[in-house]
Amino acid sequence: MTKDMTMGSPLRMILLFSVPVLLGNIFQQFYNMVDTIIVGQYLGEDALAAVGSTGCLMFLVLGFANGIAQGFGVMVSHAFGAKDFKLLKHYVALSLILTAIVSLLLTIPTVAASRQFLILMKTPDNILGLADSYIKVIFAGILLTMSYNVAAGILRGIGDSKTPLYFLILSSFLNIVLDLFLIVVVKLGTAGAAYATIIAQGVSALLCFIYMFRKFDILKTSREDYYLDGYGVFNMLSIGIPMALNYSITAIGTMILQGAVNIFGSSVVAAFTAASKVENLSTQTMPTLGTAIATYCGQNLGAGKYKRIYEGMRKGFFICIFISLAASAICVFGGRFIVSWFVSNPSEEIFDYAMQYLNTISFFMLPLAWIFLYRNALQGLNRGLVPMLSGVVEMVCRIIVIAVTLNPFGYWAVRLASPITWLFTGILLIVTYFIWEKQSRKKHSGSSD
Repeated sequence: MTKDMTMGSPLRMILLFSVPVLLGNIFQQFYNMVDTIIVGQYLGEDALAAVGSTGCLMFLVLGFANGIAQGFGVMVSHAFGAKDFKLLKHYVALSLILTAIVSLLLTIPTVAASRQFLILMKTPDNILGLADSYIKVIFAGILLTMSYNVAAGILRGIGDSKTPLYFLILSSFLNIVLDLFLIVVVKLGTAGAAYATIIAQGVSALLCFIYMFRKFDILKTSREDYYLDGYGVFNMLSIGIPMALNYSITAIGTMILQGAVNIFGSSVVAAFTAASKVENLSTQTMPTLGTAIATYCGQNLGAGKYKRIYEGMRKGFFICIFISLAASAICVFGGRFIVSWFVSNPSEEIFDYAMQYLNTISFFMLPLAWIFLYRNALQGLNRGLVPMLSGVVEMVCRIIVIAVTLNPFGYWAVRLASPITWLFTGILLIVTYFIWEKQSRKKHSGSSD
């Protein structure tokens, strides 16, 4: 079940690794989509807008937690690529210790301050209570969400991208059942959707850990593997924290965008929520490629095979062209149909606002694909500073676009904020990678690898 990505055709290895990750990402979106669909169909437009208005706040906190989890997986891939199995077991044990600590530090303040965050984001009064009920439960379950991502990251670090998928599919169906039961039967409202999500995430995390420790001898830890050492903690956090901060800084920019959307009222919030779901669904191949390339680069860096890294990144560039065209086609030609999944009897106004946004972003999918490819590659190569700074670039771009264009151009500010951000950030990351490659080729010019 492990996959050594330091051997064989780079394109084949990347694609074989990517397929299960893609399906897993789709099912991860399925969690949120099912919540949104059931909330929109059974609880109405205000409840849909309430859940949608929490998206960027959820991304801010859970993105930080899951960014750290992904960083742990990168360190596992380094140890696996170097065939240092003693270090690998210690990194697994250290991942579990740090997961417990980080989740505790995040849960307490976010649960306590969730309503204040929503008020700062100018959440409309008529949906404030519904939004707070949802996000408070999500934050209370940070440990469960982060645990799944840590387990999945460890398994992917040793090349097993299939097992996290299997358990995620199972928990996705559990999520549907719990959504219907807690919302329709128990009538817990938006909180019911949140409870369904975190319970299902917890089940998938538990199953991943049970399988992981029973199946793979190289991951079976013992008591002596569980200790906090300065060198190990530094290595884990030196990758995890920049990835986490990148997510969170990006999320702050998204929160600013959501604040601009909230000004237009709950109908536009609902339209933007539905359009964002279409955007997320259509672009799932991009984070999939990013996950695959981070593991690929991490393993080959650990093995010292630099030429394979260069070759794999060339293949990744051409994959970006293909997946960006596919994402654009889904937004333009399937957008209206998918939007109708989320709102019961949507008005023409909701369709209009949603499709305006989707038609605009469809022209800028290639720079977005570059962001996922080159940001994750640099993180896998232990070059986390620029990927973190790219999050700052995203935040600043969104702030500038909103500040300059909101008053004179209204909803156009919402339509342009993300595309302009993707363009500047994508160019920054692609240039940074090629500078690293040029320096690496010069440094390792005499190496056969």
